[in-house]
Amino acid sequence: MTMLACNTSSRFCHRNFWHFYYHVGKAVVVVLSALLPRSSQHIIYSFRTRMALTTSYLVALGWLIHQATGQCIADETINAEFASFVDGYSTTTTAEDLAAAGTCCQETICGIPCPEEVDAPGKGYGITVAVFVAISALIGIATVLCVKGKSENYFVAGRSLPLWVVAATLASQSIDSNAILGNVDLSYKFHFFDGAVLPIGLGLSLILNGTFLASKINKDGALTLPDVYAKRYGKVVEVLVSICTIISFMFLLAGNLVGMGTIIHYLYGGISLQGAIWVSAVVVLAYTITGGLFSVAYTDVFQATIGWLGCITLAFYMIHNAEPSAPPQSIGFVGYSYPDAEACELYDGVECDNQDIVNAVDGTLRTCCYNEAKYGPDGVDNGAYLYADAPVIGAAMTKADGLTPFPNAIVFNWATIFVLGFGNLAALDFQARCMASKTPKVAVMGCFIAACLTFLVGIPFSYLGAITRTFYGPDTARASFETDTCSTILELPTCALWNPDSLAFLKLLTHEAPPVLGAWCLVGIVAASMSTCDGAILAMGTVFSHNIMRNLGCCVTPKTLLVIARVASIPFAVGAAAIASLHKSTGYLLVVAFDVVLASVVVPLFGCFYTKKPSPLAALLSILAGATTRVILEFTLPKDGFLIAPFNKPEFMNVGTAASSLYPSFFDQPIEDRWDPSTEQCDEVRFNDWSGADSLISPVVGL
Repeated sequence: MTMLACNTSSRFCHRNFWHFYYHVGKAVVVVLSALLPRSSQHIIYSFRTRMALTTSYLVALGWLIHQATGQCIADETINAEFASFVDGYSTTTTAEDLAAAGTCCQETICGIPCPEEVDAPGKGYGITVAVFVAISALIGIATVLCVKGKSENYFVAGRSLPLWVVAATLASQSIDSNAILGNVDLSYKFHFFDGAVLPIGLGLSLILNGTFLASKINKDGALTLPDVYAKRYGKVVEVLVSICTIISFMFLLAGNLVGMGTIIHYLYGGISLQGAIWVSAVVVLAYTITGGLFSVAYTDVFQATIGWLGCITLAFYMIHNAEPSAPPQSIGFVGYSYPDAEACELYDGVECDNQDIVNAVDGTLRTCCYNEAKYGPDGVDNGAYLYADAPVIGAAMTKADGLTPFPNAIVFNWATIFVLGFGNLAALDFQARCMASKTPKVAVMGCFIAACLTFLVGIPFSYLGAITRTFYGPDTARASFETDTCSTILELPTCALWNPDSLAFLKLLTHEAPPVLGAWCLVGIVAASMSTCDGAILAMGTVFSHNIMRNLGCCVTPKTLLVIARVASIPFAVGAAAIASLHKSTGYLLVVAFDVVLASVVVPLFGCFYTKKPSPLAALLSILAGATTRVILEFTLPKDGFLIAPFNKPEFMNVGTAASSLYPSFFDQPIEDRWDPSTEQCDEVRFNDWSGADSLISPVVGL
């Protein structure tokens, strides 16, 4: 790595502004040994390792960064100060000008080298995925012979599915691209539980379904989930439930199209993400509408057999072999001071030139600095980890300040588990497989086995977030930063925001993992996306034709029902692809999908089987009250878009724009050249987002 040449009078040209662990210290002690597999316990190599946090929570903060001027620093005064002592930079220099000159803002202003480019993936990965998709589609299309023109065969596979097929197809619906790609993406950008809540919530839903609903729904003999409501509450409730569940599955399908499309876009660089999403929709739609649940069930089994093995093998291989399993404590660069004697001894630190650097963790003096003679003048890393990172921070789910000095989305994460755990009980695809089971016992056991598979495949991927940060995190040569940002708690006057790479995990698979395992895992993620996409498309077409068209007096007969179901699937797939193209997210769309049904139809579903005399009026009022409450709270509760509740703690402040041209206070520089937040304040605003609270309140009102 090299640094930009700096003017000798520069007060600010330094190796890195990132100081992510100032306030960790004794605030968080993580008992990793109880959470990690024995093969991964080598990461627990010191007390300090257990007190690690990631830099990741600042990723979300970048959404509101002001870049309207195109300049590195928007504030004219601070920008002029940099122009006065940084060679090649003026008050009119823009980011585009710097790019044309072969540099960038983070290098010019902060002295952080521009992010290294990562090579495109090898062609073999794309060929492997293409072959798998083609085989899956052929299997699905071939099952048209099993339908024989009968709607019952199309909708519920003749109620003939054995346990192994039921378990595989239930797990395939649960282990989608949200539980895998969305999971590791969130755990990479933020931390372990931000991703793990997805498979935990999905697995919980299968346990609840097997315990309370699966047997009863199988015995009910219904063709679709809204049929269950129709028998007890009448046609009005049936139509309302159908509308709510279709809306829900539009978002579920959209999230999985994003997952599959992202991989196609990455592997085939000439295809845009939007184009890849539409290609994905067309492929899955083609084989789903031919064979119905037979095509879905048997392609799910094929996809699960190939895909899960690939995902599990890759996950446990990386967990066992990655060294380290999370970014280690930073060695630093010239002028970087170490937080304690342990770090000083670990890296053979030398005495700092300035002995008045205060350790913000405990108020002690930081007197030991980077050893230039040993590590060289260019530095080793970006100094992003004052203390070593860790794969899991247990306190993140028990304390609001469990990720100090970074904000913790603890309210939203617990709400996510609740939304997925209970909202998924009204999932059309889950219950369709329970209806298609040979016996009630098969339906119940299928749910429990699928839950175990969801935990087995999904949760290990949350560990991969820390491993991905090791290769593509803020302490690597590939790191990108927002220059015009500051943070008081991190004591950073500028460059206080890391920009995670949205394709980091895919790059890990194609560049860091063994090629065979990387390709196998890519196939597994595509398989997970396809298995949920086909189930969602089938469910929406089935419900629309059978439960809406028929009740609206349209010309639906046993002979035309199958055709209408197939045709109706097309606009829903198109609509979901449009949503996916506009909102390119996986995990968040999953939560939205089941938030819809949790607020409206889950309470009446329990009423179908657990009230002595189900009341149509009570069910109608429950749906309307829950849905209305959810809509009202969506627009009345404070929501700034960051999904972080406004706890009255310093780490719950959003980053501001650049506050000073001085060095951070932990740098080995004269005190007059170090930033003092009390005199040059960082203009921060407290997070204020109660997302999740509305999801918890709405079903209570419906109850």
